[in-house]
Amino acid sequence: MATRTPLPVIDAPTTPCCSTVTGGVLEAGEALRLARMFKALGDPTRVRLLSLIAAQPDREACICDLTEPVGLAQPTVSHHMKQLVDAGLVIREQRGRWAFYRLVEDTLTALSDALKP
Repeated sequence: MATRTPLPVIDAPTTPCCSTVTGGVLEAGEALRLARMFKALGDPTRVRLLSLIAAQPDREACICDLTEPVGLAQPTVSHHMKQLVDAGLVIREQRGRWAFYRLVEDTLTALSDALKP
């Protein structure tokens, strides 16, 4: 029977694969991608909508549950939600006649990481 030699443990690099906003010069494409996400959050209604979804137990909400808390009509809320979907902050799933929105945790983490020094 052959003797098994354990492989050495190699620590993964602690630096992220991409530069942060404060960690060096961003590539043009990365800056555009981040700006698009931050721009979507430049509206207080969208920030509230995102927080309403995040406050739900499954981190998802029906469009029908988002209109009353922000005091806007469904078409206006749908417009704001489209901006959040286009920025990659939430995903949309159609269930019958209702649209449900779920947070994209990885995108929120990437935004947070982008601002770390």
